[in-house]
Order: sequence, then structure tokens, then C-alpha cells
Amino acid sequence: MRRLMLLRHAKTETDAPSGRDQDRRLDHRGHRDAAEIGDWIAAHPPFPETVLVSHAVRARQTWDIAWETMKERVAAPEVEILPELYGADPAQILDSIRTATAPSDPKQVLMIGHNPGMHEAALMLIGGGDPAGAKALADNMPTAGLAIFDFDVKDWGDVAYRRGKLVLFVSPRLLRSG
Repeated sequence: MRRLMLLRHAKTETDAPSGRDQDRRLDHRGHRDAAEIGDWIAAHPPFPETVLVSHAVRARQTWDIAWETMKERVAAPEVEILPELYGADPAQILDSIRTATAPSDPKQVLMIGHNPGMHEAALMLIGGGDPAGAKALADNMPTAGLAIFDFDVKDWGDVAYRRGKLVLFVSPRLLRSG
């Protein structure tokens, strides 16, 4: 069994001072939401053993803030910054999952990236599971949205579209609305 957690970065400023999209930082809501989703992850095992993070500032900040809320309760995962996750489409996301996990073969992986690729990948991975989560995820993967999938496979190389069981979809907004 393998668990994949797809997390879209939290809410960002509209423009970076540098003018480069990769440099956009989290805004006030983004800081709050990243902490909230980190707190949620820490309260709902199993925890990620490996974290794959886009090199964009907003993705790294999302992880850093989430980790701050988690680190008292969760063992430190292996973290890998992957430039190829910035602007990745579903095929690139799937390839990154397969290649980045090969050396250590973790059972649980958290990936932090960007839309539209994260949303499209999440939709393509659903092969069953939580219908309410699938419905909530159907139109959008909001900032700080987290889709959790289980795959009944022996290794990450066997993870494929339509083979994931959507365990849960959660976001700060959904958490606040109960």
C-alpha cells in the first residue's frame, strides 16, 4: 500500500516584487492556511515519510509553515525540492512521484505543487473512494487543498491514473465549514 498526498500551495500575493511568478510569496491568508493544513496533517496519521516540493517560493513557504505546526508531533520526513514540479502537467507529476521515490521507497509521500497540474493529476488518479471528496474536488483544487490517495501497489512505479482510492479531500475552507 502506498499513500500519496497532493497539496496545492497556499494563497499568494498577486505579483512578486521581482516580477517573476516563481518568486510569489504567501499572503496573510496563505500563512494561516498553510499552518492550518499542517496542523490537520499532524493530527491524521499516517504521516509523510518523503515530501516533494516545487522550487517556487510559495510552495517552499507552504511546506515550511506546515512543517512548523507538525514538527512537535511528526518524525522529520525526507524533503526534496524538485524544480520540475513548477508548471508540471499530470504526466510530469506522475513521473516525479515514480522517480523521486525510487531510492528510499517511502510508504507515504506528500507532494506540494501548483494548479492546473495538481488539480488535473488528482482528478486523473481517482479510481474510486470518497464520493463527497471527489465531488468537492471536481471543479477546483483550491489553495492549500489536500487530496489523499491510497494505492494498492507494491511500489511507486505501479501508481497509475484511475488506480487511486481517494481517501479524503480537505481544504482550510472545508475545515472551517465543518
